[in-house]
Amino acid sequence: MFGLWKNSHHDQENDQVQRELKVNELKTAIGPLSGRSLQYCTDACYKRYLEARNWNVDKSKKMLEETLNWRSTYKPEEIQWHEVAMEGETGKVYRANFRDRHGRTVLILRPGMQNTKSLDNQMRHLVYLIENAILNLPEGQEQMSWLIDFTGWSISNSVPIKSARDTVNILQNHYPERLGIAFLYNPPRIFEAFWKIVKYFLEAKTFQKVKFVYPKNNDSVELMRSYFDEENLPSEFGGKAMLNYDHEEFTRQMSQDDVKSAALWGFEKKLQHAGNGYSGAEVAPAPVGLAPLAG
Repeated sequence: MFGLWKNSHHDQENDQVQRELKVNELKTAIGPLSGRSLQYCTDACYKRYLEARNWNVDKSKKMLEETLNWRSTYKPEEIQWHEVAMEGETGKVYRANFRDRHGRTVLILRPGMQNTKSLDNQMRHLVYLIENAILNLPEGQEQMSWLIDFTGWSISNSVPIKSARDTVNILQNHYPERLGIAFLYNPPRIFEAFWKIVKYFLEAKTFQKVKFVYPKNNDSVELMRSYFDEENLPSEFGGKAMLNYDHEEFTRQMSQDDVKSAALWGFEKKLQHAGNGYSGAEVAPAPVGLAPLAG
């Protein structure tokens, strides 16, 4: 028994060494970085891109370079809440005030609460909240959880296939290994037709993280409760908490997080908080030594 443990322990150490070598190899392949690209590419970031591409350095390099190009043009860290607040009025996507049992930030998605038509704005809103979920991760935690509530969802108000594909592409290509688990709670039977199309966009790693939960299926309910404390979980997901999205309160939270994000990324940004008295507040650059956002 001791010999087996010893060999297992040795294998783990060997794997760790091999992974560190791969990280260094990827760093060398990417080459010198500066500015926000340098800040984005932490060791944790390199590991996530390698993990997403099964530790193939060439494939990881291609993936990371595409993300760095996307971030340099899309500038997700610069999106401010006031720019996307209208998208959030119904609470169709928001960061929950609780974490899962692993300490991960939780995003609640309610596709039945869709309130706008612009796919570009909807995507910016989602990207903002993904960035915000990452901003609020505890130290040492890299992933978030998604809870998807299908109350009020129907084919007539469902997101277009293009929007679903764009969401999947952004999550998989530019936020690899950020999704820990996604629970789709009690989707209606008609959703199956929609899902048959969407699942073709999912890579195997992402597909395995998507779990369907049905209230009458004890196994799926137990799986969900292994990730969430019943006291925190809203009743819409079979828990005991009340789901009460307050747009004004959420706006105050996001306004504060915009200040944190601006400081974290080390750039001055005028934060315009519509309707809450904060207008044009200057944000100072990040103090020296502030921990960078883990890519």
